[in-house]
Amino acid sequence: MRLIASDLDGTVIRADGTISDRTVKAFRAARESGIEVVFVTGRPFRWLESVRAAFGHLGTVICSNGALVYDLEAGRILKSQTVDIAALQEVRRIILELEPGARFAAETLHGLHLESDFLRDPEGPLIDSVVPGPLDHRLLRTEGVVKFLAKSHILTPDEFFREVTPAVGSLLSVTHSTNNVSLLEMAHPGVNKSVALEAYAAELGIAAEDVAAFGDMPNDVEMLAWAGRGYAMGSGHPLALAAAFAVARSVEEDGVARIIEELLGI
Repeated sequence: MRLIASDLDGTVIRADGTISDRTVKAFRAARESGIEVVFVTGRPFRWLESVRAAFGHLGTVICSNGALVYDLEAGRILKSQTVDIAALQEVRRIILELEPGARFAAETLHGLHLESDFLRDPEGPLIDSVVPGPLDHRLLRTEGVVKFLAKSHILTPDEFFREVTPAVGSLLSVTHSTNNVSLLEMAHPGVNKSVALEAYAAELGIAAEDVAAFGDMPNDVEMLAWAGRGYAMGSGHPLALAAAFAVARSVEEDGVARIIEELLGI
């Protein structure tokens, strides 16, 4: 094992937003033994403060489901893959035909733009850099969209995913990463966590068989399938469990830390 790649939310970050001491110690032990560590998350780069606070300098973080690579120490974007705005507009039109009540948001290189009814209640991490109101496609083109979001207040997450993916999959990649909010996360067709992780590993001269990856949701499926050792969390989504090499205990049981300790022999 030369590289550990891990999702954040639901994998090492618990439901209350904290990271256990055991998890922090396990990752530190891996780094001290010479193993590379990279977090691969759906979060935007603006929502990494809890990671920085827990782990300190970790170098590169792959954000926005692989659409953006960020240098956490230098605080700068290294790479990004943005969405074609014409494709975004067409996807929005198609989704509204399937689910007329859907609402949309766009994560750009500069901030998060929300339609006014996108958030009915606060959800997830603190929403910063928000521009509420109709999405201004000229502004989105200027800022560069790395993730296009669609929310349904009617369908379940899996229903929304199954309904939309066949209709728009040729225009944008589609995934989701939460069980309690019907939120689709869409990006450039060539973007997912495994693509960005494979490129990152290649730059380090590390092959898939030397990578251990951890995740819990559909946006982790490709990464778990690509890695030599892909571990799904025991509390994970059925698609993640099906794609995995093995199953770790839940985040609340320090599942990732337990596997790292086992692999390190500590």
